[in-house]
Amino acid sequence: MDFRFDIIVHYLPVLLKGTLFTIGVSLVSILCGSILGLVIGFGKMAPKWYFRWPFHAYINIFRGTPLYVQILIVHFGLIPLFYGKTYALMSAFVALSLNSAAYSAEIFRAGIQSIDPGQREAALSLGMTKLQAMRFIILPQAIKRMVPAFGNEFIVLVKDSSLLALIAAPEIMYWSNTMKGQYLRIWEPYLTAALIYFILTYSLSKLLNYIERKV
Repeated sequence: MDFRFDIIVHYLPVLLKGTLFTIGVSLVSILCGSILGLVIGFGKMAPKWYFRWPFHAYINIFRGTPLYVQILIVHFGLIPLFYGKTYALMSAFVALSLNSAAYSAEIFRAGIQSIDPGQREAALSLGMTKLQAMRFIILPQAIKRMVPAFGNEFIVLVKDSSLLALIAAPEIMYWSNTMKGQYLRIWEPYLTAALIYFILTYSLSKLLNYIERKV
């Protein structure tokens, strides 16, 4: 097989930019998704069913439909409502954040409900409010148990960001497809993209394992 390294060298600067874009959009999306997911997670645990059902619906819709479809709906439907035109960068943030929020909500719910209810009752008996008990007693313990799940969600989000090439967001796969189109080569662009994603996810898994041991 004739493997041309000169093609990779030629596209290396834009591939590095694409890698930084992928890391940035994934990081912002997991942060925004976690904040929104915390709200949705608490909403799903509301005592009244009519408070719970909108959050149930949100989670089921975003977990039950492909991210591929969600990206297209956000890019061609939602974003033009606010900007009057398509905007790839904003579509990338919004689509990944909304998708991540659905999974983060379940991580928060499972983590919080894994804590013995007796600890909450003990905190209330000591004079704490429900908010104080959640903030100082429940959440600190639950977050430790959530670290592996959030780490896995971040890694999945990095890989799923490759779908953003659909809307011409300048991430890794976008530039790999551009390389393929210019040189009509398959092995060089896609093996390079695979290697970059592997390095990212492997490095993240090692970092998250270190953080997990520390907490």
